[in-house]
Amino acid sequence: MALNIKPLAEINQQAIRVLYRELGVVNAVRFLRQFTTGFGDYSREREALFEGKSLQDIFDEIEEQQQRLSTDN
Repeated sequence: MALNIKPLAEINQQAIRVLYRELGVVNAVRFLRQFTTGFGDYSREREALFEGKSLQDIFDEIEEQQQRLSTDN
């Protein structure tokens, strides 16, 4: 029994075509995105973004932003 081992690039192309055909482009992309990794260091970015702020400070900033957005519309 001979195995038909295809190159990984060919398998990926075939799989993407099947996903597009069966799910549609939008849902296929949504499906594939769940397997991609992000970039950057979220922990460091979060620490820098919220350094020295209390939870109440963050809530206040959110409320201010929401008020600005609601007055702009």
